[in-house]
Amino acid sequence: EVQLVESGGGSVQPGGSLRLSCAASGFVFSTYWMHWVRQAPGKGLEWVASISVRGATTYYADSVSGRFTISRDNDKNSVYLQMNFLKSEDTGVYYCVKDPAPYKRTIQSGALPSNAARGQGTQVTVSS
Repeated sequence: EVQLVESGGGSVQPGGSLRLSCAASGFVFSTYWMHWVRQAPGKGLEWVASISVRGATTYYADSVSGRFTISRDNDKNSVYLQMNFLKSEDTGVYYCVKDPAPYKRTIQSGALPSNAARGQGTQVTVSS
């Protein structure tokens, strides 16, 4: 059974930093692209970042580019999201998502395929 467990969320002031972690199990982690998506209060899912199977290629939403960094450690079956210079509009629940297909990037937006596994989410609140 695929399991994704996010952690690291919390409350921070604007300009602050947080590092989210996602521990994965139940599948061959090193063969799947991984993604972070988020959901702001009252809004739909927004794609945030993606990372390739070995971590060599990353993609970011324009809204976070230059401030967030996605990374992974295949030995630890984990993916991370380092978030710097946080803004109030970054507030939301952040989810780790496993791409449905091995070795492919099929997730490029918040419209997740029905077979895309995701975790329970971790809350990030940016407020002064």
